[in-house]
Amino acid sequence: MPEQHVRLAGSERPHPTKSVSIAEPVDPNEEIAVTVSLRDAGRNDHPEQRRADAEKVKESLGRYGLRVTDERLEVGSIEMTGKAKDLNRAFRTELKLFHGERQGVFRGREGELEIPADLDGIVAGVFGLDKRRVARRRVFPGTGENGSFTPRDLEEQYQFPEGTGHGRKIAILEFGGCYFDDDTDIFCRNHGLTPPSVEIVPVGYTPPRTLQDLRRLPAPDRGMAKEIAGEVMMDVQIVVGLCPEADISVYFADWDQKGWIDLLDRVVIDKPVTVSISYGLAEDHPDWSELGISEINKRLAGAAAKGITVCVSSGDDASGDQVDDDNCHVDFPASSPHVLGVGGTEIVRGDVERSWWDTPGERNGGGGATGGGVSVVWDRPEWQHVRVDSQNPGAIDGRVVPDVAALAGSPGYDLTFLGESSQSGGTSASAPLWAALVARVDALLPAAKQQRFLTPLLYGTGTNGRPLGTHACRDIDTGHDNASFPFPGRGYKVRNGYDPVTGFGVPAGVELLKVLKTV
Repeated sequence: MPEQHVRLAGSERPHPTKSVSIAEPVDPNEEIAVTVSLRDAGRNDHPEQRRADAEKVKESLGRYGLRVTDERLEVGSIEMTGKAKDLNRAFRTELKLFHGERQGVFRGREGELEIPADLDGIVAGVFGLDKRRVARRRVFPGTGENGSFTPRDLEEQYQFPEGTGHGRKIAILEFGGCYFDDDTDIFCRNHGLTPPSVEIVPVGYTPPRTLQDLRRLPAPDRGMAKEIAGEVMMDVQIVVGLCPEADISVYFADWDQKGWIDLLDRVVIDKPVTVSISYGLAEDHPDWSELGISEINKRLAGAAAKGITVCVSSGDDASGDQVDDDNCHVDFPASSPHVLGVGGTEIVRGDVERSWWDTPGERNGGGGATGGGVSVVWDRPEWQHVRVDSQNPGAIDGRVVPDVAALAGSPGYDLTFLGESSQSGGTSASAPLWAALVARVDALLPAAKQQRFLTPLLYGTGTNGRPLGTHACRDIDTGHDNASFPFPGRGYKVRNGYDPVTGFGVPAGVELLKVLKTV
């Protein structure tokens, strides 16, 4: 008699967005790794139950030929590998190769998964069967109107306290791309810094480290890796320039939901003081599965519970976030209640800092603009005491993003790529800047005040009755709203005080250090 299966609620995947055709069936003997997420992932308050659940999963899925390749029981994940045909039987699905307009050829599936009935209530999700990308960042050239900003310029602009981040662990999360050691060395030499020891941590993806390594990749992979490489180097160089004595680890994974979960598992286990993430996708984009964002959010909650401040860019596509409909959208994971969402500004006419808006929209050939708004997925946290109404009719009082902001547009950041001077920006740059500030400040705090999740503290009330974020940040109250064109054609307005475009504003680093000593 065939083994009984039950549906795995929330696992449904639609036909891949803008997919052109099914290329060919998946090789039934292809070896595929999946991450099985156990109940209560992200937490470890019932270790005995966790061990029992893991043994049950290994026994049940082992009957289908799946074998364990990694166990991360602290966060509730088991990685298992098996042949495609065995995975199809275990999870009652049919894996196919799709050819996508934007995603190229990738393995995917449609519909819901099923799991063996004896795992009902134990297995919360299965990730890695479908490889569609759910991580995206835009690539922007610098717009050096006034000369791109060096690390020293950034320290002065945002009043960083003295320090180097010594002894603080900073994690930078990347999806694909390359890491070129020589570029970091040249960047440090150009700015009078001692090159730090940057640890590269492959999590299912090993980045090319030299141009020779890059050239060995197949043509489609080579082009994508090179495009993302400049963004990777930007993230690293911003952190290196501001925290040259920190312990910097760069984690690399694939672009799918499994990649997100595997990266965050490692982060929760490694416990850095802060994390920089410059990637995301509209929280209600159909390429996310309901289980995908739920399980990712559990890991982010686990990070926050350990006092890790995860700094996430709010996106570079304004209120539409590359979704072509009449609603406003926000990026995930920036919209998670367990992160610090970081928006973007620009500096014009020498020293005027305002919200970043440069005719966003790839269809218009535009530059970009800061993401921000009200979540339609996550409720407003009890600590987020702000009055902001959603632009979407009938929407919930959701989590509002961003929380803070920093330079994203003109004049850009002074960087090194492929041995040459370069410029770049976007909220992809704002996130590592804030991560560097969090680490630098944490190193200067008393021991009892270190390693704390920053975001709720910013919304807490100070002695004068105002949120601490109004002291720790310089308000940005001028600039364009963050409307995307042509969709949805409206956005959120910049205003005095907190707003869903630049949050509390840009860093006032010395003041941030002062207020964190008081709470």
